[in-house]
Amino acid sequence: MRRPDRPRPAPGRLEETALEIEFQGAARTVTGSMHLIHAPRAKVLLDCGLYQGRRQEALARNRNLPINIRELDAVCLSHAHIDHSGALPLLYKKGYRGPIYATPATVDLCTVMLADAAMIQESDARYINKQNKRDGTEQDPVEALYDADDVKGVLTLFRAVPYRHKVTVAEGVEVTFLDAGHVLGSAIVALDVDDVGQTKRVVFTGDLGRYAMPILEDPEIPDNTSFLITESTYGDREHDPIESTEDALLDIIQRTFDRGGKVVIPSFALERAQEIVFSLKRLHDQGRLPKIPVYVDSPLTVKITEVFRKHPECYDEEARLAISGDQSPFDFEGLRYVESVEDSKAIDRSPDPAIIISASGMCEFGRVVHHLKATLGHKDNSVVIVGWQAPHTLGRRLVEGRSRVRVFGVEQERRAEVRVLNGFSAHAGQAALLRFAEAVRDRGPLRHVALVHGEIKAMETLAALLDERRFPSVSIPEPGTRIRH
Repeated sequence: MRRPDRPRPAPGRLEETALEIEFQGAARTVTGSMHLIHAPRAKVLLDCGLYQGRRQEALARNRNLPINIRELDAVCLSHAHIDHSGALPLLYKKGYRGPIYATPATVDLCTVMLADAAMIQESDARYINKQNKRDGTEQDPVEALYDADDVKGVLTLFRAVPYRHKVTVAEGVEVTFLDAGHVLGSAIVALDVDDVGQTKRVVFTGDLGRYAMPILEDPEIPDNTSFLITESTYGDREHDPIESTEDALLDIIQRTFDRGGKVVIPSFALERAQEIVFSLKRLHDQGRLPKIPVYVDSPLTVKITEVFRKHPECYDEEARLAISGDQSPFDFEGLRYVESVEDSKAIDRSPDPAIIISASGMCEFGRVVHHLKATLGHKDNSVVIVGWQAPHTLGRRLVEGRSRVRVFGVEQERRAEVRVLNGFSAHAGQAALLRFAEAVRDRGPLRHVALVHGEIKAMETLAALLDERRFPSVSIPEPGTRIRH
């Protein structure tokens, strides 16, 4: 499975004498997941995600992939979120033609999400060029990172691998995907590497899910791990239980309904939107949800929900029971999936109360920005933030309680109520991260833990707790760090 353009070592000799792990994206930050496994006879990339932040900064950082594509033998993708998968079309554009391994659900999700990402890249480039022209900035026009043709090309490289099936992805490297419980199809990537006659297991959590959450199974625990690369997004805090979170959501909906206002829920199209719909269905079936129309207004979310319907094998028992007969966990009376632009505009023109679930989750793109423009200035309305917000995004500014925010480049007063509900998070909280790491250690022989995918405070807090629990070695790698194992 070695790439033909890569020189082979001399007979009887290995190119390297030890396994090394190189950390590039999501190192001392949250987004842009990308780590390179330097095995003795192959190089395997874990994730290839986009950095997310200010438009111009993100475009500049994402344009330069910090890896030698000619030496790359394979890619293993943990899940379909764009901060993990979104740079794959750029990898293809720059010449990569090797295999990309992912679970079947992740392959189907990437078909939808990467096409949407290409549209966003082209929209971003137009926005920056328009802004530069308006400001009189003299510089060459900005090009999109990639386009729809690059997406079509990279999708031909995907290879679907079910959970718990071991496959050889490169010379001396076998991979097994375990359920991460984060989003549909999300995987913990377990790599068994032949390191000069000794098999070493490197485990990458991707994004680790929570225990006892709706729809998905709990995270699985890998055996025989010697090197653990784990996310740490919520390494310094816990989440509210889902039951109390649903009660809090119902309280916001009821109060806003009583005021005659609208509830806008900016939501990630993958997983978060489906979890919100599932929770609203439970409230509806319990007779607790007021008679108020619920709109899922995001073409991407609609397409992703169709992918969910195709993969009930990823559901937990509660969700599987919900699809018995003609039932669906993503439908109930009063719920409508909106696709046309005109229907979307009609929601804002209507004076009646409504619940609007719309992407993007960080309020930077998509129809949710139009809904926020229409609702933020009115005190009868509410905005419910249900996920992590990257710095410098509109979502982060709302979380910070700003009284004035910029929407579509125009500053406006924020009079709507803003509530943050962290109980819907699909990321493991501090206790769950520790529980997972300890379970991995118990199934040994764990020698090193590297923390990635977190803000510095979260990483340092989690590292200190792991040290207290006498983990053998814990690090917080900087971008470009290589650790020999």
